[in-house]
Amino acid sequence: MNLDDQQPLPLSAEADLPVTAPMPVLFLGHGSPMNAIRDTVFSRAWHKIGENLQPKPSAILCISAHWLTQGLSAVTSAERPETIHDFGGFPQALFDVQYSVSGSKALVNAVKHCVNMVSIAEDAERGIDHGAWSVLVHLYPEADVPVVQLSIDYSQPAEFHYQLGRQLRALRRLGVLIIASGNLVHNLMKVAWDRLNEPVFGYEWALEADAKMKNWLLEKRHQQLIEWDRQGEAFKLAIPTPDHYYPMLYALGIQEDQDELTLFNEAAVGGSLTMTSFRLDYRL
Repeated sequence: MNLDDQQPLPLSAEADLPVTAPMPVLFLGHGSPMNAIRDTVFSRAWHKIGENLQPKPSAILCISAHWLTQGLSAVTSAERPETIHDFGGFPQALFDVQYSVSGSKALVNAVKHCVNMVSIAEDAERGIDHGAWSVLVHLYPEADVPVVQLSIDYSQPAEFHYQLGRQLRALRRLGVLIIASGNLVHNLMKVAWDRLNEPVFGYEWALEADAKMKNWLLEKRHQQLIEWDRQGEAFKLAIPTPDHYYPMLYALGIQEDQDELTLFNEAAVGGSLTMTSFRLDYRL
């Protein structure tokens, strides 16, 4: 697929969203849902980004590891999407969290206009999952920025997700903050649960895969990251299933030549998870 020729957004889509300089793009390693209610080095970093990011977004588009669809790509279209507690075994305080945010019909329309490689469906029943709200409660605790989620068509290969990200670039110039939420290294079967609260602990294979990914991110070696399943044993252990990895490929697809990539939250937790995150900032 060659999607270098980006189509401009129709004026009808631009009418309800402001034309801006390119907004930043975030890939956030979200880790445990408990980060939503705990004061951690990770949640503090998210809060700081929200405090300092200017201008304030007109809307947020979130691609979360926790909304997987089969055979279609969809966006949330509810006026007031519910807070989905899509997990079990956590304290009641986490289930009590309600991120009462509004949706954005203007952003739904803009996504549908700028994506032409597939037809984007609307889902008026789907709420906001914890891959989105567990970070948004720190970024924008007042829930005063409208949020739309884009699903991950899990029937599609890595290249598809990268190319779909490329088609989302135009949204950055409409005041939209795009957040991809997952984890670079995510193997729940090998988590050392008794060491999960240690500030930094990673198995050798997890640190090896994370280090290679970070180097390739900084060097813009996108093809190696797209072909993650050809990168050896450490990557097979780091990405036993690509659900948490695919969101990062959307952020990579959105990346432009003028973007500066900055890594943060570079830590392994529980042995087999990494919180490594990055932001893209457009530099003239």
